[in-house]
Amino acid sequence: MPRPQLAEFMRRMEPDSVAIIPAAREVTRSNDTEYRFRQDSDFYYLTGFREPDAVAVVAPGREARFSLFVRPRDREKEIWTGRRAGVEGARETYGADEAFAVEEFQAKLTGLLDGARVLYYRLGGGHAELDQAVINQLARMRMMGRRGVRPPQTIVDPGTLLHEMRLIKSEEEVALMRRSADIAAEGHREAMRAARPGMKEYEIDALIEYVFRRSGAAAPAYNSIVGSGANATILHYVDNDATLRDGDLLLVDAGAEYEGFASDITRTFPVGGHFSEAQRDIYQLVLDCQEECIRMVRPGVTLDEMHQRSVELLTEGMVRLGLLRGEPAKLIEEEQYKKFYMHRLGHYLGMDVHDAGAYHADGRPRPMEPGIVMTVEPGLYVAEDAEDIPDKYRGIGVRIEDDVLVTPEGFSVLTDKAPKQIEEIEALMAEGRGRGQAA
Repeated sequence: MPRPQLAEFMRRMEPDSVAIIPAAREVTRSNDTEYRFRQDSDFYYLTGFREPDAVAVVAPGREARFSLFVRPRDREKEIWTGRRAGVEGARETYGADEAFAVEEFQAKLTGLLDGARVLYYRLGGGHAELDQAVINQLARMRMMGRRGVRPPQTIVDPGTLLHEMRLIKSEEEVALMRRSADIAAEGHREAMRAARPGMKEYEIDALIEYVFRRSGAAAPAYNSIVGSGANATILHYVDNDATLRDGDLLLVDAGAEYEGFASDITRTFPVGGHFSEAQRDIYQLVLDCQEECIRMVRPGVTLDEMHQRSVELLTEGMVRLGLLRGEPAKLIEEEQYKKFYMHRLGHYLGMDVHDAGAYHADGRPRPMEPGIVMTVEPGLYVAEDAEDIPDKYRGIGVRIEDDVLVTPEGFSVLTDKAPKQIEEIEALMAEGRGRGQAA
């Protein structure tokens, strides 16, 4: 059976239109090896088809409303690289009205496009060969006008429809995101239990990925950040190769991908099991800010409003701690807070960790709606060489991130199984040390 998302996409398409949606292609890692394949999010959202080098054609006004062009069955190749659905599977398993070998796509392109007034296709979407094939085909069809061939007159990015659909999560999609969040939260809990001075950051990274895979996740949703000490002040630190030291904080930003949906959690905790006074100062400031911003989540609020509130709270706190000097309003106007808080408060989350959907509508920040999932992730990052600040705060980086669903009544935190209160973290780390000694 075709996916309900496909039926809704057809309903939203213009009359007399056709959509061409390509799958992802395998990407060479080095020489003759490839990266682990991950399907294009839009293609998977519409079709559920997991194989590379396929093309979906959607034409709601025609007898064959949904066609798939796929790699054909090939016994010899399947021995080497795994089973394929093939043309038969595209029809029987994925509900295509018609299915063909992908090699036939260009030969059938004239018939697919002829008579369509609008073509939904993303030019410049990373499929250069297909872009050129579509452009060339349209040029040829224009030359064939005397024969009654009618090419599309308008090309529209299908993301204008698809990404709005993906932004508002169904109950089934929210359930998958909750499962993804639960898996990621377990990875973070295990990291807290396991962390010890002398370990390498990559040991924590490996443990988290093991927990993800053990729990049914396909992979991490992005390259995990495991930064200890001053490495936590590098926003997208991914080397993950330093030694954990007693007295340092460890910032872990890691999420799982489950059935195509991502989670995104950041937690920061002390390698030695207890926060120092200076670490508590920074951590509690970030936590208080995050919790207040989460309480703001409801239909009608904008991410811009939430971000501005995070700036106000963190700036006021930085003045109290001596990281900044002056009137908070003036410091905000001059953007002095960006010395220590240089990113936005959050982003959409879904099939992609930075998910699809417009952040502005009619030139204004977009109000939140039920079904949107976002991250809320304030942070403070005090570089080792920061000037004119108390020495005790140098090299401290803290970020706290949760995944939050907008509900009709307000919000639901999907990632609430990952501890973030100071007492909870220290207790869990003590439990891990006790477990290790017992073993």
